[in-house]
Amino acid sequence: MSLKIRLARGGSKKRPFYSIVIADSRMPRDGRFIEKIGTYNPLLKKDDEKRVQYNEERAKHWLGVGARPTDRVARFLSVNGLVDWKAGNNPQKGEPGEKAKERIEEKREKEEAAKAAAEDAAAAPAEDAAEDAAAAPAEDAAEAPAEDAAPAEEEQSS
Repeated sequence: MSLKIRLARGGSKKRPFYSIVIADSRMPRDGRFIEKIGTYNPLLKKDDEKRVQYNEERAKHWLGVGARPTDRVARFLSVNGLVDWKAGNNPQKGEPGEKAKERIEEKREKEEAAKAAAEDAAAAPAEDAAEDAAAAPAEDAAEAPAEDAAPAEEEQSS
């Protein structure tokens, strides 16, 4: 039988209150336990002495018997030097899931396609502009008389 020192939730909805208990690891979180050794009230301020209370002697006894604390309880016990608690390192925790990775890849492909289209569009007008520049002087000469005639027509219709 492997023993755990863990939290058992109590309290009402949106008002958590936990008991620090010794339980068989196969039992449910709020299920049967062997002994209650303390309490944890997360609603109190972090510097409040009543936030975490436990019987240190019983905790030492159960640790000596082989009970293993959960991560949160190990953090509480480490304050008094009963357990060496180290922050866990899970590099995959912040990594996006498979679907999110697929969406990111699709978005990247769309951006690359849009960028390529923009470059093609930018290159095409530059070529057209060069051709237009060569043909522009001839067109300007042809359009000049038409532009002069247009304002005269507007004046006559007024």
